[in-house]
This record gives sequence, structure tokens and C-alpha cells, in this order.
Amino acid sequence: MAKSTKKTPVGLTFLISIVAVIVGLVVGLIAPLYIAQDYFTKNITTDELNETSDLFYSKTEKHAHYTDIDAADADISVHFIELGNKYTGDCTLIKVGDVEVLIDCGSRADSVMAVSEYLNNYVSDGKLEYVIITHAHQDHYAGFATPEKMNSIFDLYECETIITFAKTNQKATNTTYKNYLRELESEIASGANHYTADKCYEGTDGAQRNYPLGAGYSLEILYNNFYWDNATTENNYSVCCMIQGNGKYFLFTGDLEREGELALSERYQTDHPEINFDNFSVDLYKAGHHGSKTSSHNEFLQVFKPQICCVCCCAGSKEYTSNKNNQFPTQDFIDRISVYTNKVYITTLCVDYDNNEFTSFNGNIVVLAKGSDIDVKCSDNTTLLKDTLWFKENRTCAAWGVV
Repeated sequence: MAKSTKKTPVGLTFLISIVAVIVGLVVGLIAPLYIAQDYFTKNITTDELNETSDLFYSKTEKHAHYTDIDAADADISVHFIELGNKYTGDCTLIKVGDVEVLIDCGSRADSVMAVSEYLNNYVSDGKLEYVIITHAHQDHYAGFATPEKMNSIFDLYECETIITFAKTNQKATNTTYKNYLRELESEIASGANHYTADKCYEGTDGAQRNYPLGAGYSLEILYNNFYWDNATTENNYSVCCMIQGNGKYFLFTGDLEREGELALSERYQTDHPEINFDNFSVDLYKAGHHGSKTSSHNEFLQVFKPQICCVCCCAGSKEYTSNKNNQFPTQDFIDRISVYTNKVYITTLCVDYDNNEFTSFNGNIVVLAKGSDIDVKCSDNTTLLKDTLWFKENRTCAAWGVV
């Protein structure tokens, strides 16, 4: 079934075309005058954030968020996507052959532009076989919750199976949540299968705990007690999953916090008696809650022992706090993850939050596996977090030799 995007009236389309031509001519004349500047803004009207939201792009070539990294030769590729603005958020594409899994789409509704531009390099048939929406925080689901006249991920792609959070504390009057329900219901009406995470884990109502992806890989929906229990924070409702196959493990926990991490790690050991956890480690872990101090706790990491860790955040941003130690990735996170790996990568770097300036840290991060080999490629650079100037100026880690 082909997707049809939201339509603009013919008269308005003609007017927009004329304006676009005029703007194009003007930009062509004045653009050279602005080459020395690093950033520009593009305004997009939404009904979020007081009717306006700015999509910020770096003018530097190295912040080309749409850079196509060749993944055709890999058995599986995992893409952590930059979101085209200064805000922290999650969006991850997993590709196995012609099968695609999309986990979340933040950070704002207007991130759909940057995300779709990236996805179109890899999604050749307009179809996402699996979409997982971990929880109802804007920085994770805004791309599925656009205003009525703005295309969402659901409008742009045929979504075959959608797996969503089982519970939420969001109110029906919340604008973003209302947008999400409308867009989700429309996609279901178009033929998508929809299951909540609790039904997947239970294997009830047509849902499955395990979904085959091909090439020996599968998607497993992991246990989270907050699929059934009430949580005080939306983060703990996160859908958690493992992509596994051919001896490889890739772990995704959304924004799950300590209580949820403990329950997940205990149940995972029970659910997988075939694994020798003394020698077990996951090849890739998407850092919980953007490298916050509230996630990636010791008891959890002791079970999964990640070898590569990717953090989706705008490093050093004061979006949530002015306390520098608690800005993503936090000092507490560094102290805990450094016990297991120094292979930590970050998507985006905040340059000046007040002036809406940002650039790539590593950029789009792509983890590729073929046979027994795993490689990391990035759209900007592959410098490890520990070796960056930002880290040396803002964090310490004796295990990494930075004190």
C-alpha cells in the first residue's frame, strides 16, 4: 500500500511555488555574503511550542546530517540519527537486508524533515516493517505526533507493525499526545498492525515477543514491570528490546531508569537460561536516557557489560539543567560506563544553547556487523568521547586516563 502524504490546496500550492522561486533567486544572490557564518535557521510553523519552532542547521559541510554511510555490505546496521535541531532526542534505524526497524523519532515535530531525509537513503520501498515508540516524551515520539497539517513519520512511510508503550501518565488534553493518538489511529486504519509492549512480552492478542528480521537476526521485546505497574516518571514506561543474532546483541532501553533496569536485568537472566552470564556482553548498548545519571546503573551494566555505547544527545546542552555535571552525558554515567568500555560515541554537540548553535559530535553514528566483525562509522568523525576536547574540558575519568 503506497503512502499518501497530507495534501495542500492547489491554489496554495501554486502560490507557494511562486514564492519559492522568488526566495530561491534572492538566496542565490545573497548566500555568498553569509558564508562566514556557521549557522542559519529555518522557521517551520507547527501547533507545538506556541505555534513556532525553529529547525537549526549548521552551514558547515561537516554537519551534513543526511550523509549517506554505505551499509549495503553489512549483515545488520544500526543508525543513531542526528535530529536537525539543538534539542536532545532519540531516533534509531536498524536495517537487516530489506527489513527496517525504527525506534522512536524525536526530538521535535520538525525533526521529521531531518529524519526522513536520512531514512530515504536506506528505506528504498517506503516501508518500515517495525516501528517501536518507547514512551510518551516529546524527545522520543514527537515525529509521530505532528500537527494535523504537517506530515508525520506515519504519513511518510507505510508502517507494517507498530509496537508502543503500554502505559502513560500523559493526559488526553496534552496537545502532543492528542496529535500522536490521531496519527497512530490513522496508520492503524490504513492497515498497520498495532501491539502494546505488554502484549508482545506475553505473546497475546496476536502480538509476539520475538519477531524475525532475516539474516539470522530477530527482535525481542524485553521485560519491563512498568508495562503493567504505574510509574511516577514517564521514562520507566519505556519499551525495551534486544536485536540479536549470529552471536551479536544490540540493547535498547529507551529512557528506563534504575528500578526498571533492575527488574529487566533480573528477568532477562531468567528468560535466557541458555546464556552464560559470566562471559556475556552486549556488542552495542544505546545509553539509557541520553547518558543521564538516572540510567545505566551498576547492577544493570554488570549483567549486560556493553562493548560499544552510543549516546543520543546534544552534549553539554543546558536544555534540562544548568548543572554542568548533570548535562548529558553526565559525570555519573561516565563513571559507570567506563568500567566496561571506552568505546563511547555521541551524536551532537551543543556550541551555544542560547544562540541556537550546535554541531556534530560524531554525527550520525552507524554500527555495522558482518560475520564476526563490528565496525563504527560516523558522518563527522569516529573520535572516541574520551579523546575529545569537550570531554577533557568537562569530564574526568581515571579509567580513561583523563583526570
